[in-house]
Amino acid sequence: MSRSAELIVEGYVRLDDRDALHDMLVHRQDLLRQLTSVTGIDPNQAITQLSEEIAIIEAGLATLAPE
Repeated sequence: MSRSAELIVEGYVRLDDRDALHDMLVHRQDLLRQLTSVTGIDPNQAITQLSEEIAIIEAGLATLAPE
């Protein structure tokens, strides 16, 4: 999924769509919060994946000019 996230972020950066990137970031941060409270399963792989995607999105946001 990280490669997919990279391609999506690259597209939004090219379109200068800060709102879409922000929405992606908030969504993944919310999922990460939910996963950390899960019991009965091992969510470590999903947590790692979400953390990587959050880093990709934050890097994309950092390339956009400040508002």
